[in-house]
Amino acid sequence: MRQNGYLSQAAEKRLMLFSGGGYPELAERIADRLDLELGSVELVQFSNGEVYARYLESVRGSDVFIVQSLCDPVNKNLMELLVMVDAAKRASAESIVAVIPWYAYSRQDRKTKPREPITARLVAEMLKVAGADRIMTMDLHVGQIEGFFSFPVDHLTAMHTFVDHFVDEGFQNAPDTVVVAPDTGEVKMAKRLADHLGLPWAIVNKIRRGPGESEVTHVIGEVSGRRAILIDDIIDGGGTMVGAAEALLSEGATEVYAAATHAVFSGRAYERIEESPIREVVVTDTLPLKPGKPRSKIRTLTIAPILASTIRNVFTDDSVSAVFMGENQLF
Repeated sequence: MRQNGYLSQAAEKRLMLFSGGGYPELAERIADRLDLELGSVELVQFSNGEVYARYLESVRGSDVFIVQSLCDPVNKNLMELLVMVDAAKRASAESIVAVIPWYAYSRQDRKTKPREPITARLVAEMLKVAGADRIMTMDLHVGQIEGFFSFPVDHLTAMHTFVDHFVDEGFQNAPDTVVVAPDTGEVKMAKRLADHLGLPWAIVNKIRRGPGESEVTHVIGEVSGRRAILIDDIIDGGGTMVGAAEALLSEGATEVYAAATHAVFSGRAYERIEESPIREVVVTDTLPLKPGKPRSKIRTLTIAPILASTIRNVFTDDSVSAVFMGENQLF
């Protein structure tokens, strides 16, 4: 159609969803919620370790969403995401959103010693240079990581997923239950969960000796005779959670449950949890559980509905905070 000497074309927006090789099962669950087929992309790792990506269908003019959780092997999956973003940019995608449920390197958010990097910012800069227009992630380790990006960040939370779970399990307004932060850094998260469930909250104080090494000093708050729900954003080696659970039981708690968004579970985490006094560990599927590991105490909740709803609202230019009733910011 020609108007005023110019050619114009009525163009409809097109959403295309692709998965990296890190966690395609989560991408499939998101696609099912959106009633979409995952787009076709060729992903190759050469014998020397280099990664390669090529879209097998046109993405020109499309809003491209790339789902890639930065799970083990972290550096390969990060590089694969960067290559996929670059390929989409060079293929003339209208916009590129990196959906990163687990943002690796998030714990390297500041300098604590001389000559250290701030790797969380480095990853943000790499995504920007690659060509990402927007980032979608879940429960960042600290809120200030959002400030490392010079473009929009949708910082989502699994809090309502945990609230729904514990309500269904009968913990809401239970007089014999308390929510506990396993360290002072998780006080806001513990208080938010406690407020939603109508419960009191407490804190386990600890001293960090080094990376992955900590020692519990004392418990702040009343836990004797109560079931305790420990809440954290990450379980890595499991030492913090197990140590906190043992401290709570020594203070008179009757049972200990644990919940965390990101099940990193490195080293002996699975075995440590299995051998611990924790009754149940509730995590989300931002990361895949490792095959062949003991998991009788682990329950997984899916965050696919949250990610699917957020992707839909971003694509249609609707409110993201509406997905969480205005409570998607924990910090």
